Amino acid sequence: MPDAAIVVLTNLPDRDTAHALARALVEGRLAACVNVGAAVDSMYHWRGQIETGVEVPVAIKTRATLFTKVEAEVRRIHPYELPEIIAVPIVDGFAPYVDWIRSETTSD
Repeated sequence: MPDAAIVVLTNLPDRDTAHALARALVEGRLAACVNVGAAVDSMYHWRGQIETGVEVPVAIKTRATLFTKVEAEVRRIHPYELPEIIAVPIVDGFAPYVDWIRSETTSD
């Protein structure tokens, strides 16, 4: 379903950048809601080494038809060379909440 609700996940290096992304997405009506989480410790492979860092997780509630625009905004604001940008479909949910996601985001 092209108008399906999705959650886009990313991690940012600090709260200020996470809040800047959240504000840009909500003000631009590309997201109905953005959750900025508490800092987490991350461990990952990068260029042949195991790296660690503190990151701020962000969950973006939007529609599948807006993913390309959300991805572009994340890439514009995100300082990483290779940011995590993952879309997860909402396969089921409280219908009024899913309808709210659709009503609070821009039409394509």
